[in-house]
Amino acid sequence: MRDAAGQTVLITDVAIAPVAGPEIRSGYIRIEGDRIAELGPGPAPDVPGAARIDGAGCLATPGLVNTHHHLYQWACQGLVQEATLFEWLVALYPVWAAMDAEVVNGAATAGLSWLALSGCTTTSDHHYVFPKGRGDLLAAEIEAAREVGVRFHPARGSMDRGRSKGGLPPDSVVEELDDILAATAEAVDAYHDPSPSSMLRVVVAPCSPFSASAELMTESAALARARGVRLHTHIAETLDEDEHCLEQFGMRPVDYMDKLGWLGPDVWFAHAVHLGDADVGKLAATGTGTAHCPSSNGRLGAGIARVSELLRRGAPVGLGVDGSASSELTPLAGEMRQALLFQRARYGPRALTARQALELATLGGARNLGRDSELGTLEPGKLADIALWRVDGPFTAAVADPVCALVFGPPPPLARVLVGGRTVVADGELRTLSQDAAGRAGAAARRRLLRLAEEQGVTAAPH
Repeated sequence: MRDAAGQTVLITDVAIAPVAGPEIRSGYIRIEGDRIAELGPGPAPDVPGAARIDGAGCLATPGLVNTHHHLYQWACQGLVQEATLFEWLVALYPVWAAMDAEVVNGAATAGLSWLALSGCTTTSDHHYVFPKGRGDLLAAEIEAAREVGVRFHPARGSMDRGRSKGGLPPDSVVEELDDILAATAEAVDAYHDPSPSSMLRVVVAPCSPFSASAELMTESAALARARGVRLHTHIAETLDEDEHCLEQFGMRPVDYMDKLGWLGPDVWFAHAVHLGDADVGKLAATGTGTAHCPSSNGRLGAGIARVSELLRRGAPVGLGVDGSASSELTPLAGEMRQALLFQRARYGPRALTARQALELATLGGARNLGRDSELGTLEPGKLADIALWRVDGPFTAAVADPVCALVFGPPPPLARVLVGGRTVVADGELRTLSQDAAGRAGAAARRRLLRLAEEQGVTAAPH
């Protein structure tokens, strides 16, 4: 079930948390085409022929924005359950080396569907493993996003620094510098759509300081800036990475990124857990964003990011689910609660409010992706990417503040998810493709990946 393109849609009798501007206890939202035309308190205007969505008992928020993910990892959830990041990566690199386009498409279909079912309307994905002769992996996930119907920012990742060059990954999963730059440029030219209503924008994204050479980082930055696209990489996720950077480069990760020209408003980093005071200041002063991934950081024992301090300094911060294999079955909506609890556990009960957590998941994410003029708030002129959360259930209704009900507890059921005014989820069910088929595609991707890995002599185990 998708609403007709260009149709006027009225959401009526709904509580509204616009993120920007005052909250509305009961009001309406009018959508024209793919944009919000009007919203306000009280009854909706009479618009002949408009499709009406009854929002009674619901809270309307901007659609959630996921700023860090690894969709292919849907196919290897539950593996390497007790390990640090480096231990986890070393165990899984050989498994990932076996993936092909069929695995990626199935995993992405399941992963993107799961995100949509948790209120996500826009997601980035950082794909950085490209085994030779395994098909067009980037195209495979782009097709999955088209089917599911969410806005997609695929980050064409890369690794050129294998173990023989002092990096962490095995040489079998890295690419040559010239091949990476050519493939990345081709991806931008083929897929990137800079238009305001874009469903697809490409990001340039070498993987990390321990898997990408200085040349790859600097050349990638030059490529991205020449083509007007954004930059993304992993930074400061663990103490192991700190030690690696000090040993290999004589400086900590943020200083290394600064040296390579990787700070600025067109850059956002994943994790940024282990930051010093000077690092926080540098990110804030340069407008460099971060993707906070609390569940994954907890699962791998990486630590708690200094989100509250980054926000106080004015640095952009969004939320990320991270790879499904380090954050099993995590809903993006649930990361609001995790972020709030982690910050309060570290800094006290005033460290992060429910409304700040909602802003991380919406406007903060839009800022990371460079789309805060189009996404992240409910206001006239913005894209009609909207989540309607049912907060009138027999148990949820016990919380009088609907934003508190959304953030403090488990995510409430979704009555509707709209992307550009089109229905993607209704009554808690995916409506753009078969929900059961999407789940089966993910399970089939897992079976195929593990079989392909076994054929290459690699056996994956949970521990």
